[in-house]
Amino acid sequence: MENNQAIPGYEVVRKLGSGAMAAVFLARQVSLDRLVAIKILPSRFNANKDYIKRFQQEGKAAAKLNHPNIVAAVDVGAVGRRHYFVMEYVDGTDVHELLKKESKLSERRALEIIQEIALALQHAHGKGFLHRDIKPRNIMITKAGVAKLADLGLARHVDDTETAEAEKNKAFGTPFYISPEQIRGKMNIAAPADIYGLGATFYHMVTGKVPFTGANPKEVMKAHLKEELVPPDHLNSELSSGCAQIIEHMLARRVEDRYHSADDLLIDLELVTQGLPPKFARSGLDASVLAETAAAAAAATAIPTQVAKPSVASAPPIWMIAALVGSMFVNLLLFILYLLK
Repeated sequence: MENNQAIPGYEVVRKLGSGAMAAVFLARQVSLDRLVAIKILPSRFNANKDYIKRFQQEGKAAAKLNHPNIVAAVDVGAVGRRHYFVMEYVDGTDVHELLKKESKLSERRALEIIQEIALALQHAHGKGFLHRDIKPRNIMITKAGVAKLADLGLARHVDDTETAEAEKNKAFGTPFYISPEQIRGKMNIAAPADIYGLGATFYHMVTGKVPFTGANPKEVMKAHLKEELVPPDHLNSELSSGCAQIIEHMLARRVEDRYHSADDLLIDLELVTQGLPPKFARSGLDASVLAETAAAAAAATAIPTQVAKPSVASAPPIWMIAALVGSMFVNLLLFILYLLK
């Protein structure tokens, strides 16, 4: 950072990195004598009100979240036309870099990271904020091994109807990890959208591959909407069935088939960590199939009010009727037990 870019109260140490939207510098906060990270909005965006608003919203959103698994906000402001956001400095790496080095992570390590980020989402969602860009690069890992959710650049409060209306029918997110409802530009997205992004990240962590690919971002997003997911345990045979079930449930295409909250996800993650089957993730037998079976059984066992009396010659043997009714009763019982699981 050049001298004319100095921010009062901070001494820049070195540049940490840069992207299309911002450059990040390591700096010392003079008043508290501690290291922080400063994100600077590139000067080419100084005349773009939308970019400036989004940049400021990131800082304000982070300031309202106080959790050990979320990168903390320190300050947000502007010097002249230079907009900056000061945040906690995470001395470590991120999941993206871990995957570049290790290809994939062990189930145990992945579970630990996902649990911590699920706790971060539980807190953020409880405050009314959606992250909308969960991906490996936005999950920082400290040298002590603690996972922290970073980059609230796309975060939006669920009550921010003005932004939701402005973004209607537009896809905001990262193609490899974006949820189907974000791809469609739905206004009323909720917690399941972030859970999908975390599920795509989880999938990548344990298989070494993203859930869906394509020749370009548009094709990747189309795959999220149309293609069948290759089960993660088909790519990693060492993966437990419970872990695979959780990932598939997180990546369910329909919102109603996905985890509804981080609370439910955390319960399943803890159960699988203990070697127990998940409570909410679906088993291999699809619920819709069970529902159809139960409905057929209920219809078949119902006694009609008026029915023609069959002739003796055409009546089936009593043992056949008993076997049919018994089979239908068992299917109905299995469906009830599945719902109560």
